[in-house]
Amino acid sequence: MLKIKIVPGENIDRALKRYRKKVRNTKQLKQIRDNKEFTKKSKEKREQMAKAVYLNEYKLKEEE
Repeated sequence: MLKIKIVPGENIDRALKRYRKKVRNTKQLKQIRDNKEFTKKSKEKREQMAKAVYLNEYKLKEEE
């Protein structure tokens, strides 16, 4: 559970903005979505490998 301390006199919009940023940084929403359905270890590993290959190719293209 995330807690945001609101400073007296602070605008509620600013507090909501800080809350959203904290949710994004802790990757809490991604965890919730991942827990909706079970994914096999092999599929997770395959996705990680595909991501690594993509990032490697991307970096190689930038160096050229």
